[in-house]
Parts: sequence; structure tokens; C-alpha cells
Amino acid sequence: MTDQVLTFIENAIGRIRLNRPRAIHALTPDMCEAINAALLAWRNDDAVLAVMIDHLPAADGDPKLSRGFCAGGDIALIANSAKADCVEAERFFHLEYQMNHLLFVYDKPIVAFIDGIVMGGGVGLSLPARYRVATERTTFAMPETGIGLFPDVGGGWFLSRLPGRVGAWLATTGARIDGADCTTIGIATHYMPSDTLDAVKARIIADPASIAAILDSAAQTPPPSKLADNRADIDRLFASDRAEDIVAALTADGSAWADTQRATLATKSPQTIKVALRQLVEGAAKPDFAANMTMEYGLACAIIRRPDFVEGVRAVIFDKDNAPRWTPATLEQVDDAIIDAIFAPLPADRQWKPLPGVE
Repeated sequence: MTDQVLTFIENAIGRIRLNRPRAIHALTPDMCEAINAALLAWRNDDAVLAVMIDHLPAADGDPKLSRGFCAGGDIALIANSAKADCVEAERFFHLEYQMNHLLFVYDKPIVAFIDGIVMGGGVGLSLPARYRVATERTTFAMPETGIGLFPDVGGGWFLSRLPGRVGAWLATTGARIDGADCTTIGIATHYMPSDTLDAVKARIIADPASIAAILDSAAQTPPPSKLADNRADIDRLFASDRAEDIVAALTADGSAWADTQRATLATKSPQTIKVALRQLVEGAAKPDFAANMTMEYGLACAIIRRPDFVEGVRAVIFDKDNAPRWTPATLEQVDDAIIDAIFAPLPADRQWKPLPGVE
């Protein structure tokens, strides 16, 4: 189907290896289709005991091309579609969310090695896995509010279930955290040095029935978490589900950390800061992951038709002037009617659905 992702079986391990290094393995529709096809084929195959997801290093060994697990989705494709009829963008979201859901409900154990950059679509590819291995090179983020999008691919489910107000902080600021942070808050289940991963993968392939024991024996105690040092401030200053209250709390606090967060929020799309906060509230209340993905697909279809997404991608991805002109320009101008319209359910014939036969 595509050489951008390799899918094959190796001694009872279904291998999914991302292979698009020049784009930090950002997901395309073809990649999502290939992953879905492989997972469906292995689902009832007794020869496959477990699934392993990782990325191939660059063939020429260039460290600049070996920077990450997955930097997200194909934002250029989505933005170009959004400027036209949105058809390809909606197809991509539908496929990607079906992949997220299939991974989430998969009966066989999945281990994802989130070594290097893991953002956006890479988060949706790895967080549903039973085992998630971080390293000293892991950089995790959901930076979507910076391009007028929202933390999708299951963000409403996963971020709302992180400790305290960490999810709200990550969703609104797009903050980057490292492997130690990921382990501390449960995004990662195991932490180990990146130079041990090849040996660990080889052990798993040699003994697929012992994944948990192999990972436990290879895991090391991560360095101290910087996020842990800021947890009290995160929980206190991001306590509200109302964006204006968060900004007011940061302003009143006046510490260097609070000032940095306030300055960061000022660069993000006011509309999608508010969308993200409500998304986490609603995601926390959803009865299952499929219901969350139905909500997020509706959000995606609405967001790409509003000005901020195309403008955010222009400023950050295409022109790289990092000076987006948001519409509306301030939090106060983003009224409840705008957010209610974005969250309005799609008509029944346009709603997201899981892959056939996948519950």
C-alpha cells in the first residue's frame, strides 16, 4: 500500500514501523489505511500474539532525520483541503480516528516506543497502546492550539484523565514535556535509555509472551521530573475550565513561571483554547472512547471551516512568520455561541463511525 509505513509479522509480533523520516513520520491517509489493514488482519490471526509500533531510523543515519517517533498528521494536506472543499481533510480525520479507536479497543497487547518527538497524531498512535516506552529523547506535546486546531486524536479522553490539571495545561499551552515527565504522569508506562531499545525489541521478538516482564526488567528510574516541580502551580493556576479565569489567575500570580504561561497562551488561538477546555470537560464525561471520537470528528469538521486553522497553518507551517492573525482576536470576543456552534453534533449521515465490526 505504501512504503511510508512497514507492516509485517516477526516471530508472532505484528510490526508497525513508521518510515517517513523527512517528515518526522507524520501520518498520511495512506499510512493510516495501511495500519488499519494490518491491525484488522492480525486481530484474529493466532500467529500474532502482540503488536509493536516504532519508527525506522533514517537510512543514511543522518541524526536530523532520526529525531522522532511521529510529529503528527499531514497538516499541509489538511490545510490545503480546508482552503478548498474540506473533503480530503474530513477523509483523513475519519481514517485517523478509526485507527485511534481500533488501537484503543485492540484485544492483543500493543507496545509503542515513543522515542524522540511524539506530537499530535503520534500521540493518538501511541497512547492507546497498553505499553508505552519513553526515553531521554522523548518530547511529547499536543501543540494544536498554536495552529488553530485542537488536541484531537483522543485528546479529550486521554488529557482529561491525566492527574490534576496537567491535561488542561498541556491542551491549552501546547507545552513540551520530556520522557521523565511522561513517566511521572502516566503517559509512559516504562522509561529506558534510547541505546537499549534495540536489545529490548529483540528480546520481545524472541519471547512475545513475556512483553510485560521484559519491559519491567529493562525499565530504569527516570531523572527527576521538571513537570512534577510545577504540579502545584499547574493545578492551582489552571484550575478553571474558563480560559479568562486561567489568564486572570496567571496574571495575579505574577511569578516567572506564571508569566511564561500567560505569554504562551497569548500566542495561541483564543477560539481553540476555549474549544480545548470544553473538549476536556466533555471528554471526561464520555461513556467510551468511540463517543469521544464522535465528538472530536464533529469538532474537526467545524474547526477546519473557521478562519483560525488555515491562518495558523499559514503562519507556523507555510510562511513561518509565526504571526497568526486570529479571528476572533481575543478570548473575550470568543463568545459561547461560537463554541456552541463548533460543538453542535453533525447530522447523522456525516457522523464519525468506527471501522466495520470494531466495537
